Amino acid sequence: MAAGLFGYRVGTIHEVHTVADESTSGVAEPTEQTVLKERPAQDKKPKRQPKYNVILWDDQEHTVDYVVAMMRKLFGHPIEKGIQIAMQVDGQGRAIVLTTTKEHAELKRDQIHAFGKDDLIAGCKGSMSASIEPLPE
Repeated sequence: MAAGLFGYRVGTIHEVHTVADESTSGVAEPTEQTVLKERPAQDKKPKRQPKYNVILWDDQEHTVDYVVAMMRKLFGHPIEKGIQIAMQVDGQGRAIVLTTTKEHAELKRDQIHAFGKDDLIAGCKGSMSASIEPLPE
């Protein structure tokens, strides 16, 4: 084990006990004694946060250009990835746009909802729909 800040071995519990010592004078004199006890090794790995998918849902009120622009601005996806996601949403009704922690997935879902309407479609009423779901284990 490596030595810590004050020369103690890291991972060791130090206890100080006062004991009576009668060996030299016949009178019990208190002395201090340090007892080292090993901690059991911790083989546990840190717990990983569960992952969530951010899902973009299809509708008929948004263009491919809108999806590409949103993917670039909110997720940093290149144009090609944005087109791929737009085609998947159109063909399959949904697309996974990101897999991340729950908190980050909720943020991205909310950003999709707040992205605004598609100005290229006159009847567009607002943003696209998105949801999150836990990644199957």
